[in-house]
Amino acid sequence: MADQTSHGIGGLTYDKSKRAWPNEANVFIALVLIILAFEALGQILPYMNSQSMLFDFNTNRDGTILNVARIKIVILQVSIIGIISLGVTQVIISGGIDLSSGPLVGAAAMIVMSFGQTELVNGQINPKAVFGPWAFDLPVIVPILAGLSFGALIGCVNGSLIAFTRIPPFIATLGMFLICRGISQWWTKGQPVSFPTEQFAAIGSGMMPVVWFALLAVLLFFIMKFTVYGKHTYAIGSNEDAARMSGINVKRHKVLVYMIASMLAAFAAIVLSSKNLTAQAGMGQFYELYAIAMAVIGGVSLTGGRGSIVGTVLGAMVFGVIQSGFTFIKLDAFYQLMAMGTIIIGAVVLDQYRQQRSMAG
Repeated sequence: MADQTSHGIGGLTYDKSKRAWPNEANVFIALVLIILAFEALGQILPYMNSQSMLFDFNTNRDGTILNVARIKIVILQVSIIGIISLGVTQVIISGGIDLSSGPLVGAAAMIVMSFGQTELVNGQINPKAVFGPWAFDLPVIVPILAGLSFGALIGCVNGSLIAFTRIPPFIATLGMFLICRGISQWWTKGQPVSFPTEQFAAIGSGMMPVVWFALLAVLLFFIMKFTVYGKHTYAIGSNEDAARMSGINVKRHKVLVYMIASMLAAFAAIVLSSKNLTAQAGMGQFYELYAIAMAVIGGVSLTGGRGSIVGTVLGAMVFGVIQSGFTFIKLDAFYQLMAMGTIIIGAVVLDQYRQQRSMAG
C-alpha cells in the first residue's frame, strides 16, 4: 500500500516540505508587512506624534476606522502607471523589455489633447488651440482613437525592430524613448495643450483612473491566463526556440505584444491628460522605470516566462504604499528617489535569487 506521500505513478512522491507558496501570496505578505512597518514608524518617530498612515480611529468622520482619503491617494497615484505596468508585464513575460512607455505617455498626451479641445474658454476662443476650428469640440472617440492609433504605431515599430532585425529590446525601445520624447517637445514646440471638452475631461475625473486600471487588469488577467495569446506569450518567454518549433509565429506575436503594451501606455496618457485637464511634453517622466518596478516587485521574472497580472497589481499596491509611506513619514524627495532606486535594485536581486533557487531545485 502506498504511503501518504506517494502519487502511485512511477514511484513519484509528494514532499510537503517542497511546496511553494504562490508568488502572489508572498507579494501580499510583503504588502502587509510594509504597511505595518510604516504604521510602526508613525508611532515610534518622535515628530510623527503617534499618527497612523492608513487608519483613522475617529469613526465619526467617515464611519470607518480606515483613513479613506489616504487610501484613495495611494490607489490613485498608482493607477495610471499601473495601466502601463499591465502592458509591460506581458512584454517582460515574453522575454522583452520596454523603455519607451514613459516618453510615449508624454507624446500621446500632447496628441490626444490636441484633438480633445473645446472651442470656448470663458467666452473666448481657446488660447491653447493647436489646430483650427475643425478640431474644436470633436466627439470624444476622436482623441481616444488618435491616442490609441499613435500607441499602436509606436508598438508596431518597436515589435518589428525586435522581431525582424533582431535588435535587442533594450536598444530598440531606448531609441524609441528618445524619439517619443522628441515628438512630445516638437508637437507644440514645448507649449502645453489645455482646455479639453467636458466629455474628454470625464475620462479621468474623480476615481475613474482606478476604475480603468481595475477593468484593464481583469481583462488582461483573463487574456494572459485563459487565451491562446497568453499561452503563446509565456511559451516565447520560457523558450523562444521551442515555441518556434512548436508552430508559434514568434515574430508576429512579438509585434502584437509590443503593440498592446504601447496602446496601454497611450491609454494611460489619455487618462492622465484628462485627469490633469492639460498635456505637457514632460509627462511620463520615470513612468517606464516605475512600471517595470511594479512588475518585478510583483514577481515577473526579467528572464521571461514567469509572472502574472495579479502579481503586478499587488506590486503596484506595494509601490504605492511605499511612495505614500515615505511622504507620510516626511522623507525628503531626494531621499525618496534614492530609496525607490534601492527598492528597484533589490527587486531585481530578489528575482535573480528566485531564478537560482528555481534552477537548483
